[in-house]
Amino acid sequence: MTFHFQQAFRAFILLAFTVLIIKLHMTGEITKLINPKYEGLSKTAAIIFLILFFIQITRIWSTKKTSSHSCNHDHEGSNCGHHHDHGNTPFSSKKFISYAIIVFPLLTGFFLPPKVLDSSIADKKGGMAILANKKQKASEESTETGEFDSSDPWLEEQPLTGENSTGETSFIEDNAIPDLEYKNLMSKEEYDQLIQHLSQTDRIVMDDTVFATYYDEMSYDLEKYKGKEIELTGFAYKEEGLEQDQLVLSRFLITHCVADASVIGFLSEIPGAANIEEDTWISATGVLDVTTFNGVELPIIKVTKWNIVDEPKEPYLYPISIKIL
Repeated sequence: MTFHFQQAFRAFILLAFTVLIIKLHMTGEITKLINPKYEGLSKTAAIIFLILFFIQITRIWSTKKTSSHSCNHDHEGSNCGHHHDHGNTPFSSKKFISYAIIVFPLLTGFFLPPKVLDSSIADKKGGMAILANKKQKASEESTETGEFDSSDPWLEEQPLTGENSTGETSFIEDNAIPDLEYKNLMSKEEYDQLIQHLSQTDRIVMDDTVFATYYDEMSYDLEKYKGKEIELTGFAYKEEGLEQDQLVLSRFLITHCVADASVIGFLSEIPGAANIEEDTWISATGVLDVTTFNGVELPIIKVTKWNIVDEPKEPYLYPISIKIL
């Protein structure tokens, strides 16, 4: 029997990926990397890796007869025409680089815990410039069409069930939307009810379930919501150009994975903002108003009450998917 080290190493890599995905699911850290919508897909990937691992095990040992087989096509390092590698050719620098690229995410996955995106990432993504661009784009689309475009990607965002920060049952639960496996799923009728509720309420509660959807709707018509009371939770983000008593209460929206994360949030006027450190999570209540930043009208919250809170168990927001009936 001949032992093939490279084949054994490949089996180890397959097993390691399986264990890593299972670990992320068991610890709940998988949602710090991907949208929960894709949890089923990642579990399927773990199963596939495990199956491939068992198949790979059969290649670790071979008899002399099978290891010295002949073929009519060329293997790497032999006298044949095509150049694929069965894993038995000598180790080379090219192979080392290939293995290093594959092993790197395993090392980071096992030894570096997933880090929640923070204000430093918000700054690199553009911060207030991004928020202003989104508002400007929303205004242009509203002017061109004269109505709210339900096909816009920003309308397909957020989970559906949950409680607001005051412990009150949210509008969505009141309307008995089914408890689906993927909670960011709703019908067009349910979505329309959500928007109608926003238009009629005098107190806007920015639950994680509706944060981005409400944010987008309000961006289309700031005057319509001016003067309404609003409650939200977010982390503090600051940048040059803001007043001493201003900061941005921000959240990250994950569409597919952290690589496509986008920052959304509200410019907020808070007494003592200068003493609040960035990345501090704050629960705030205030009144919606309109201000101008770099020539663009933006919503601003004049905070009347706020307190520091712990980072939420689920710090990210996720898109709503509208069911096609």
